[in-house]
Amino acid sequence: MRAQQEPVEETTEEIEAEVAPEVVGFEMIDVLALPQPVKDATMTEFNAVASEAWVKLENDKKIYKLNIASDGEVKTVYATADGEWLKEDEVIDGN
Repeated sequence: MRAQQEPVEETTEEIEAEVAPEVVGFEMIDVLALPQPVKDATMTEFNAVASEAWVKLENDKKIYKLNIASDGEVKTVYATADGEWLKEDEVIDGN
């Protein structure tokens, strides 16, 4: 007795992968590698810790970009190595 073979129908399905947004000019770092003044400023200002962190060198100074969870939403903030906050428009775009 032979098993009946049914034709196999090929399907292709596009799967949308969730990828971290590209951060131009910034290099991702471990949040544990953040300078202590940045960690302290984040805790003082937002009562939170960074969930993700990036760094870039701008005019011979390190600029840190942080994602923090505050008030139930994720915010992106920028700081100098000394823990001074920068506005997004103060950070030169890497393009």
